[in-house]
Amino acid sequence: MSGPGLAAAIRQFGGPEQLHLRELPLPAPGRGQIVVRVKAASVNPIDTRRRAGYGRRLLSVMGAARLPLVLGNDFAGTVCAVGRGVTAFREGDAVFGAMPPSSQGSHATHVAVDAALALHQPRGVAAEQLAALPYNFLTVSRALAGAGVTRGGVHGREVLVHGASGGLGLIALRMLHAMGARVTAVAGKRREACRLAGAASVLDRHATPLRALPRHFAATLNFASWDDEPAVLGLLAPGALGHATTVHPLLGRLDRDGLAGGTAGAWLEKRRMAALAPAGARYAWTVFRPDPAALAQLADFAQLQQQQGPSTDVARFALARAAEAHRHVELRLQGRAILLPHMT
Repeated sequence: MSGPGLAAAIRQFGGPEQLHLRELPLPAPGRGQIVVRVKAASVNPIDTRRRAGYGRRLLSVMGAARLPLVLGNDFAGTVCAVGRGVTAFREGDAVFGAMPPSSQGSHATHVAVDAALALHQPRGVAAEQLAALPYNFLTVSRALAGAGVTRGGVHGREVLVHGASGGLGLIALRMLHAMGARVTAVAGKRREACRLAGAASVLDRHATPLRALPRHFAATLNFASWDDEPAVLGLLAPGALGHATTVHPLLGRLDRDGLAGGTAGAWLEKRRMAALAPAGARYAWTVFRPDPAALAQLADFAQLQQQQGPSTDVARFALARAAEAHRHVELRLQGRAILLPHMT
């Protein structure tokens, strides 16, 4: 590799207009790392929020909020350099995966990632489809674990997914359906997509109040709104496995109140909500974290999703149009926003 690479970077926190193409030196792989020539990288809602400054108090401690900031967790592409100690990959391998929050993310022509966080691409699935999966799949996997959901525990039992038509929700529906759960999906739109993903029942969140539903669910997941958290928790049956949410206020509280004050306030809020769950039920706030063990299941899931169809709708953007991709996500337009760094 030689010459500079390109990245969509921000020089300061703010709106999509802060995104600009920036030349950066090509990364060199450290021990246990590979460098990937990125063919496709997704823009997730967390990217648009991080661009605006969300989570930067905690991420600064992690070294993941330094400016200029290159966002992006998901990637699909080709290995172009291999670091010492890496035996699973060689140059030319087609790979995909997800990296942790970083100041040098995947919205770039090249990215250095830990080899343990990459997988060989399964045959027959396009890079654009693969790039839309890892962040969401790993987040859902953590949510299911946090709620105590296992194949044996939910087989034949009722599970509710609130916010089922989004990227997280549709993956959760497929995973729960494969576990043999009977899933109720609550969604504001794309309800037919929920049925295709395996929901046994699909409810319009605008027409059916959550509090009108029966309290018979073995597990509940909230991917939609923190304001709905008490109502969703109220649907758990006695003896339920548990509940997990991705829309909790942890990072927002840390941003507002600082690390010490925000942590204390979040702990009290979490404790207050956990008290609403039935005795013995688990209660979890889920945050994204790459997990090689969960990632190992992703290739099989990607092929299963491709077979079941339809494949994820994508909206393609060149790296120079990263600002448009962010607006696409913020406006919740149809199709997963996918950056194609080598598209002209």
